[in-house]
Amino acid sequence: MRRYGLYDATRGLATALSAGLAGVLLWLATLVGVQSVTHFWESMGLVAAAGLVVALSQVVGGWTKGHGVRVSPGTFLLAFVPVLVCVGWILMATQPGNGWHEGSVVRWSHQIGIFGLVHDLGLWHGVLAFGFGLMLGLTLDTVPAPVEPLAQPVPAARTRPVDDTVADEPVTAERAAYNRRPPVATVGPRGSRTRDVEDVDE
Repeated sequence: MRRYGLYDATRGLATALSAGLAGVLLWLATLVGVQSVTHFWESMGLVAAAGLVVALSQVVGGWTKGHGVRVSPGTFLLAFVPVLVCVGWILMATQPGNGWHEGSVVRWSHQIGIFGLVHDLGLWHGVLAFGFGLMLGLTLDTVPAPVEPLAQPVPAARTRPVDDTVADEPVTAERAAYNRRPPVATVGPRGSRTRDVEDVDE
């Protein structure tokens, strides 16, 4: 368990700092307020940044273990994109005044019968913005850094001296066997019979 001491301490410190920074961002959002369309989106941006900071604090812990940071495509497509659509829809439908596409989103919500749900969830627009930022941070992942294999020296090919006498032994033996064969002479008009030269001399 001792080997996780530095990692746990770093992760705990990063989480505490992110919580404090998120609290500061939420406090700034209250100072901005939501009285106008511009102030509404500014405050929602600060709240979303608070959620993002909390998520990034967990990524910092992976750096202490030598891990690399990557964007998870599956998390981005299957989790973040639906949250982006839902939260963006609700915030645009419940923003104060006559904001960007507010009338269109409200009309579409009435047409598909979800305006009541959108209105109720819009009362918690701060929570939705915080969750949006948190989900954005969760698309980041830490993975172990690739380890390059150590280069190993290639052993030199073992060679042994060539013995010429050994290499010539098969050829020499074949020549000796060929020389020991008795000569053959052809007897008869058509060469259908062969006799050894020694038999002819007898």
